Amino acid sequence: MKIDLRSDTVTKPTAEMLEYMMNAEVGDDVYKEDPSVNQLEDYLANLFGMDAALYFPTGTMANQAAIKLHTQPGEQLICDKWAHVFNYEGGGVAFNSGVSCKLVDGHRGKITADLVKEAINPPDFYHSPLSSLVCLENTTNKGGGACYDLDNIREIKKVCQQNGLGLHLDGARLFNALVAKNQDPKDFGNLFDTISVCLSKGLGAPMGTVLIGKDKLMKNAIRVRKVLGGGMRQIGVMASGAYYALHNHVERLEIDNNRALEIGQALGKHSAISEVEEIETNIVIFYLHKEFDEIEFMRNLESKGIRISNMGNGKMRLVTHLDYKDAQHNYFLDTLKNL
Repeated sequence: MKIDLRSDTVTKPTAEMLEYMMNAEVGDDVYKEDPSVNQLEDYLANLFGMDAALYFPTGTMANQAAIKLHTQPGEQLICDKWAHVFNYEGGGVAFNSGVSCKLVDGHRGKITADLVKEAINPPDFYHSPLSSLVCLENTTNKGGGACYDLDNIREIKKVCQQNGLGLHLDGARLFNALVAKNQDPKDFGNLFDTISVCLSKGLGAPMGTVLIGKDKLMKNAIRVRKVLGGGMRQIGVMASGAYYALHNHVERLEIDNNRALEIGQALGKHSAISEVEEIETNIVIFYLHKEFDEIEFMRNLESKGIRISNMGNGKMRLVTHLDYKDAQHNYFLDTLKNL
């Protein structure tokens, strides 16, 4: 049996999704004439109660576009030290926007209003970069799928409003959080100026992220997408896969979240494991005791057909997803008992 738990990006379209995609009506999206793309964008804008949405090929490009829309070269954004926009987007913040990052020491990738307040540079102190944007991530990747409470975001929003800062959400796994916390997407739409929503992870679409936001920012989004090389033509085939996922794969994210919890409980009983971080959604981060070799541990799992991620220094990660089925789950749990 083969089990790939390195990431929820390994998901493949279901047979039903592929059939839906093959019947998609398409047009030229650069002319905004692809009906399937327009349908997806309209749906997500309405779902979050925001003004406009734009389909991007990747989450990184959507985040980078948002940062460019919010900032000017020489300015600075504030984010957690583990933020995806800083750690996993190839230095795009500096390359694409000429912006630096003020990193704050949050908890599991989440920051607070007080941390944001402390990180803001005095606007009249021209020796330091002008603080112009706060980027949050929900759920947090390096933080093990941790979710923000809406009250915390509301406090951060107040600080942003008081200091004239934009507020962007990297919502790569936002739907996992919405399901886990039973939250309303419109609450997020009310709080953020821009939100990127990835559709190719737990939702199982083959590609794509949609950037959603207020008109004053989004009116320039298609220009920035063009500059970044993201103009696409008959992309409705892919957009229709995302549209199908939003209507068929959201509620089932609870299954992924629950399976992650069950894996965490099994790992917590294993003699080789020193700690399992709190599990809120579909990401499990755990640590080996120092006397256990992580390379050998990984090889042992791979010999059983199981692949996970090694984050170094005894820190391991696995992610449950659409293609991780009941039989695989039971096999993995049994394997852990005998590993």
